[in-house]
Amino acid sequence: MQFLRNLPKQLVLALIRFYQTFLSPVLGSNCIYTPTCSHYTYEAIERFGIIKGGWLGAKRIARCTPWHEGGYDPVPERLDDHGH
Repeated sequence: MQFLRNLPKQLVLALIRFYQTFLSPVLGSNCIYTPTCSHYTYEAIERFGIIKGGWLGAKRIARCTPWHEGGYDPVPERLDDHGH
């Protein structure tokens, strides 16, 4: 039963790993952050689940532009009441 409950999360994490292993090396790394956006999103989903972790990852990817400074930006240890 636990396996079925975790299946969607594991599928999303597998897709991110596929991207990291096969697509990212071909496309090249353009991420301005450490850890990279895909590693950040993977960790956020692992820690907070698909919805909250995916939201954190989506917000991070949206900030990954030449107009932002970038740098070290780890996944938060916990989410505050505002979802960041």
